[in-house]
Amino acid sequence: MVKPYSRILPFLIITLLVAGFCVPLVRAELLDEAQVVDLYAQAKDLFRQANELAAVSPAQAEDLYGKAAMRYERIIRDGGVRNGKLYYNLGNVYFRLKDLGRAILNYRRAEQYIPNDPNLKQNLDYAREKRLDDIEEKQETKVLKTLFFWHYDLSTQSRVIFFSVCLMLLWTAAAIRIFTQASYLRWGITVSFILSLLLGSSLLAEELSLRNSRPGVVINSEVIARKGNSETYEPSFKDPLHSGTEFTLIEDRGSWYQIELADARTCWVPSNDVALVR
Repeated sequence: MVKPYSRILPFLIITLLVAGFCVPLVRAELLDEAQVVDLYAQAKDLFRQANELAAVSPAQAEDLYGKAAMRYERIIRDGGVRNGKLYYNLGNVYFRLKDLGRAILNYRRAEQYIPNDPNLKQNLDYAREKRLDDIEEKQETKVLKTLFFWHYDLSTQSRVIFFSVCLMLLWTAAAIRIFTQASYLRWGITVSFILSLLLGSSLLAEELSLRNSRPGVVINSEVIARKGNSETYEPSFKDPLHSGTEFTLIEDRGSWYQIELADARTCWVPSNDVALVR
């Protein structure tokens, strides 16, 4: 009597052998360091040429911007390189191409690596001002930004520095307090503890938000937001969403995303018309 698994075993062995041969082939397609460096230099040169021609030959400049974008995208896709400078440069290219959605998307991706870069912040803010959709933040967010201003107004790097300084002062004051009972030390310990707690909580909340929140950006010129995950559902809003509108992902159903806008309204959009920051 032939056991059932004896028939399956040859197929499993063949599958494993094929997979073993396929993995090296996939890895071989990845760009090496020299190719990445060369593509990066080409992209920067194409961007420079496009800037020089933008005023006198817009069509030629647009073609060069497109070629620069393709090279940056290839570095990310085939080279496996992801860093703030690369995403920032790609965002600049798309902004020049008047593709606000992909510009903001790549600026947001760059923000994960270089959150305190002043040029990045300036370009991201400027790109947001150019969007067609003017969606106000929900009232709860406005209140939180007022009450916890240090969390929203101070950069991550600044909060880390202030947290470290306050923590150092706290332990220094506590150590000195062992040898003297001066009243000002008690106040120093109390203030340092409160500031350390506030700043530490702020950093922890930001880390949890980065892990749990999945922000995204509309990258198509126009997207009809719907009340369900199908074209048969009615539109959620009178006007479509436009390129550059940002959102937070609520649910992923493959070809459709349920999203929440900055004003707390929710809707469904085709996943091909949007892109997630991370």
